[in-house]
Amino acid sequence: MQKPPELSQTREQITALDKSLLALLSQRRQLSLNVARSKEVDVRPIRDTQREKELLERLVQQGRDQGLDAHFVISLYQSIIEDSVLFQQTYLHGRANPDTQKQQYTVAYLGARGSYSYLAASRYCSRRQVEMLDFGCKSFDDIVNAVESGHADYGFLPIENTSSGSINEVYDVLQHTTLSIVGETTIEVSHCLLTKPNSKLSDIETIYAHPQPISQCSRYLSQHPHIKLEYCSSSAEAMTKVVEADNNTVAAIGSAEGGALYQLIAMEQGLANQKINQSRFIVVARKASAVPSQLPAKTTLIMATGQKPGALVEALLVLKAHNLNMSKLESRPIPGTPWEEMFYLDIDGNLATTEVQQAIKELERLTRFIKVLGCYPCETVKPTQLSQAQLLIEPGSSKQEPIKTVPYSQAKHSRDYKSQDTQLFCQHLQIGAGQFSALQQINLPIDNTELATQAKHIKESGFQAIVLNDLKQQLNEQQLKQHAQVIEQAGLLCVMQIDQEQEFIIASQLADMLILSGKQMYNPDMLTLIGSVNLPVILERNTMASIDDWLQAADTVLSHGNQQLGLCESGVRSFTHPEQLSLDLAGLVEVKSRSHLPVIVNTSFSINAALLNTHANAVKQLNADGIILLHQDGVSQAEIIHGLYQAK
Repeated sequence: MQKPPELSQTREQITALDKSLLALLSQRRQLSLNVARSKEVDVRPIRDTQREKELLERLVQQGRDQGLDAHFVISLYQSIIEDSVLFQQTYLHGRANPDTQKQQYTVAYLGARGSYSYLAASRYCSRRQVEMLDFGCKSFDDIVNAVESGHADYGFLPIENTSSGSINEVYDVLQHTTLSIVGETTIEVSHCLLTKPNSKLSDIETIYAHPQPISQCSRYLSQHPHIKLEYCSSSAEAMTKVVEADNNTVAAIGSAEGGALYQLIAMEQGLANQKINQSRFIVVARKASAVPSQLPAKTTLIMATGQKPGALVEALLVLKAHNLNMSKLESRPIPGTPWEEMFYLDIDGNLATTEVQQAIKELERLTRFIKVLGCYPCETVKPTQLSQAQLLIEPGSSKQEPIKTVPYSQAKHSRDYKSQDTQLFCQHLQIGAGQFSALQQINLPIDNTELATQAKHIKESGFQAIVLNDLKQQLNEQQLKQHAQVIEQAGLLCVMQIDQEQEFIIASQLADMLILSGKQMYNPDMLTLIGSVNLPVILERNTMASIDDWLQAADTVLSHGNQQLGLCESGVRSFTHPEQLSLDLAGLVEVKSRSHLPVIVNTSFSINAALLNTHANAVKQLNADGIILLHQDGVSQAEIIHGLYQAK
């Protein structure tokens, strides 16, 4: 056996390769500026998704030739493309606003160095390659005042968190400021228990933290009921209190990166209730910024509708008429006017475009008050996706046959093929053609007695059906038959989600309707099975699937005879955050415009409880034909369901 090289020698070679890779990445980044300059002259969109798809296809094939996994190549180059897109956006945005270009900015943020707001601000400035002069503030009002008075160029305000939801105090501040939103940024929030180096967990008696981290780490804190909680104005203040303490019995909740600035160590990490914990910040300035037409942009506005039934719906339909996607809707009370609310909307669109301008003009005629808070580049780079067939790396003999593409005019899902909306009929349940339905998802296993109790409450809450998910946890025909009987006795329909052929064999005999899991969307055998059954069927989108692939899979089902087919959007993954699902609301609008098939949205896998009501309303306003909500013990969703049924 040949003796391997010395470990130190191998490590030196790896270090040299890493250095070369960084140099090449830097060169690639600089070359992307030439692309941006070209697009500035020709006024072309910042992204060319067809070019990106061709690039990824070529790189996947070249990677295979080098023995590299396709998913690894995709993940790597999605990150590179994201950086390139944001780098080009920053350049073009700066060119469109030359009077704001300086070598350093004074930035106001909540807390002091080490706070999450500080980290967000520093990363934002770092991407723009400018020096940040930090201006720590004690409150959101202080941040706004610092910018309004000219003491700071920009202010950073946290607007929402994926765990705890919207930050209401910031929305209230935005009602009264003259500042404009000129940017946004999102950071990962990783909460840690920060202590002095010699501290022990058993010694901790007091934890200092801002109210938001306390809310986001409630499960962890509930495991230590003996520890006293002290609220602070920022995470930086919490860390300062630990440093200034004369003993080791105190700790703070903050980031490891921030704690290092105070010589604190992360005794425990991952305290947040949810694994994926992100905070979105908006950037405010005294002067609005111009956003070049080729950049993806958001426009944020506030409005107060008239006090009449359907006033909000009427206003939102204006956005639909102009093909504008609303990515966020939030409401806040109007001070001094009980029971009246101000609505905050994020629209995916550039204020400079005719569509957005016309929509705002129409909203001015429908609302009592409307104000544009700002238009700014969108920093969420949605990755270009390849079809599952393009990612397969098995030998050719084991690959599944790709879903065949037919001309769009012949595609059975298309409105060219069938102009009238398809409607699914299942006893008293109707999905599609203007009928909105609500289904409750229950994850198995569950015993019959508990299911009977839950089914009663589910029926009273206004749901029409129960979706039994994860059948493999209770794949017993007799037990599933009893579950179906209990659901029927409650006056509900039984829907079963299937993920394999054995589940189909049992479920097709017991359920009123089937949902084919997105994991099987690329499986032609399963598509054939559900296309041959005489039951209403819902086809769930694969989390990595493009809309074209999804609709082509639907055509496969339709071609086997079953015309009682609907679609289900449950969330898609990005290559930068593959562990996270997010609802593709823009995709929902596109599918509704292209296909006659009804579309329901399952929020069970991608929406946390804090944002459920907002997203449910958005789903309804975007003309989805139904919604699936995850059952939560002790939580009533009756108000949400009743609100959805009443909304026009």
